[in-house]
Amino acid sequence: MSKRRLLAFHLVAIVCSVGLILPLYWAFVASLGVTGAPPPPSVTWYPPDPQWQNYATVFEIVPMGQYLLNSLIVVALAVPLTLLVASVAGFSMVQLPPGQQKRLLTLTVVWLIIPSTAVWIFRFQLLKWLGLIDSLGALVIPAFAASNPMFVLLYYWSFQRIPAELFEVAQIDGGSAWLIWRRIGLPLVKPATIAVTVLTFVLYWSDFVSPILYLTDMKKYTAPVGLQTLLQMDRVNWPILMAAVTIIALPVLFLFLLLQRFFLHDLALARLFDKN
Repeated sequence: MSKRRLLAFHLVAIVCSVGLILPLYWAFVASLGVTGAPPPPSVTWYPPDPQWQNYATVFEIVPMGQYLLNSLIVVALAVPLTLLVASVAGFSMVQLPPGQQKRLLTLTVVWLIIPSTAVWIFRFQLLKWLGLIDSLGALVIPAFAASNPMFVLLYYWSFQRIPAELFEVAQIDGGSAWLIWRRIGLPLVKPATIAVTVLTFVLYWSDFVSPILYLTDMKKYTAPVGLQTLLQMDRVNWPILMAAVTIIALPVLFLFLLLQRFFLHDLALARLFDKN
């Protein structure tokens, strides 16, 4: 890559990064404003008199600490379950003959395009039959089906890029399917695992509809419902609302910063894939 193209690439990346970071930064700045005051007429890069106590006020108005804890419990259960089910499903699809792979791939894509609203009633009846209504288990149960068909497809495409000879040699050496998946498959699709981890965390952390549908006890609500409760209590107090938004967004941002370096493929593995 020439120096000009490399410079242009970095400039575009910087512009895109700034465009994505600015809304969160403005929310943080707005969270430090004076409570009860109207929004500023122009962009404020830093408040002249930052009100840090706004963050404590959020926890005084609504039990945001309990809501955050509930959200953490949900993602702590849902993320590992999703990784397990999605990776096993994707690995199993790769091991099937091409004809069966095609049929399962078609079924997965069809399931992907079905709107989530179409299964709300069926899921409610299923959860009621299982006795999970009004429990955090109602929010975790989709993880037993990989949470989203896209996660299965991500693993399927990743496992498919691994040379089939690696799996065949392991089978000849007496390795079981479970051992091959755990010792050979998973280490080679680490970027897919990291991507599914982040996407699953965001999916469950920001889920607003499921708690409303399946929970009745306010003590079991999650952070997004807590934000909506805060909005209904004081719709015009923008600093307090933006403080709550910042609190809820920070775990997602921290997780991405923690894991983003793993998105890059190992150089040796990249050369191995390039041979196919």
